[in-house]
Amino acid sequence: MPIVHADRLTRISAALLRVAGASEEEADAVANGCVNANLAGHDSHGVIAIPTYVDRIKAGHIVPGARWTIVRESPTTTVIDGQWGFGFHVNAKAMALTIEKAKTANVAACTVFRQSHVGRLAAYPLMAMREGMIGIATADSGRSPKHVAPFGGKEARLGTNPISIAVPSDLDAPFYLDMATSAVAAGKIQLAVARGEEIPPGWIIDAEGRHTTDPTQYRKGGALLPLGGTEGYKGSGLAAMVEVLCGLLTGLGFGVEPTGRHNDGCFMAVFNVAAFRPLQDFKREVAEFAHYLKSTPPSEGSKGVFYPGEIEGLREQQRLRDGIEIEDATWEKLRALAREYRLDTVLDLA
Repeated sequence: MPIVHADRLTRISAALLRVAGASEEEADAVANGCVNANLAGHDSHGVIAIPTYVDRIKAGHIVPGARWTIVRESPTTTVIDGQWGFGFHVNAKAMALTIEKAKTANVAACTVFRQSHVGRLAAYPLMAMREGMIGIATADSGRSPKHVAPFGGKEARLGTNPISIAVPSDLDAPFYLDMATSAVAAGKIQLAVARGEEIPPGWIIDAEGRHTTDPTQYRKGGALLPLGGTEGYKGSGLAAMVEVLCGLLTGLGFGVEPTGRHNDGCFMAVFNVAAFRPLQDFKREVAEFAHYLKSTPPSEGSKGVFYPGEIEGLREQQRLRDGIEIEDATWEKLRALAREYRLDTVLDLA
């Protein structure tokens, strides 16, 4: 697998998106979002998705240059129609607006609907964290095809429905949670197929509802399992609540409509820490709490305790230094796109 430095990978991704129709601002938002996911080790949401986004532009499922609109708002809330624009771009604008409202009102929230895939969900709460605020985001795929079987079922009826929370602190690496409510993100199945790898038991079931370690069974009528293993009702319940916040509260609805158009709905909220206690005291105490967790003696076979977000922070430092390993199948798709748009020489992908 080739190893590519982040700046080159960003340049390649942005160039391919621009030539496919994205504006410079949109292309940069998507490219940076994907590469940042790679840097954090979330390769399932990295540049592996660029060819899919280009395909969706060609199919008219993503509308470059779409002018997102505010449908309804108050001093503390906003309802945003993304008009089928790039989720990376629309959702970032929505979070920025919510942060500005929270600076005045201390608490603010928004819903966003009719936008394409928003990528790695943590990107948006991290925006609030950098402003000294607590950010929360949840997302689902509206009435797009589903991926996760509810606990006890064998047919997909839920999305992977992630939840992310980011908290300001004095730590070197951000303190944040970014998790799917499924056992694993759907992109990790795609990644395993691209790499020719088996997957762990408990990730998916096949079309007959049987557990399998063959990732190719997922595209043959299988389904992801909810988070929690034998206690999967917990992940299934969390996913249902995300569906309510992001599918029903946004008005997207539930179930699957026939076009298959990916339609991310998001609910996001921001809390101004300074409204509750002095920000510097809070940041210091979050760091002390993280160190308290890390001081726990390790269990047998463990490398010790990492606070939420620490592994991603360490991986980002390593990948910024050493480069990002890209699976051969993804690299070949990027090269094929470059040839199609006659950018292979310009991007050194010939």
